[in-house]
Amino acid sequence: MEYVYAALLLHKLGKEITEENLKKVMEAAGSTVDESRLKTVIASLKGVDIEKALKEAAAMPVTAPAAKPEEKKEEKKEEKKEEAAEGLAALFG
Repeated sequence: MEYVYAALLLHKLGKEITEENLKKVMEAAGSTVDESRLKTVIASLKGVDIEKALKEAAAMPVTAPAAKPEEKKEEKKEEKKEEAAEGLAALFG
């Protein structure tokens, strides 16, 4: 993930995202650089419009989890209590 952060920093500063620049940023941050990951990130970013990708990521809506699963759990608990009570009644006739 730190490689992506470094690439975003370079992009924000208007610098070209190259192996050399990315390596400098990583080293300046105190991170050890894995050459294969470095090359993979550079290759993955070729032809990518980073501004467009950032805008699309920011436009994605974040939805809150629905409350329905909790309701189902409560219903199941109630059903289990009723079943347990029925089972006890069968024991005592």
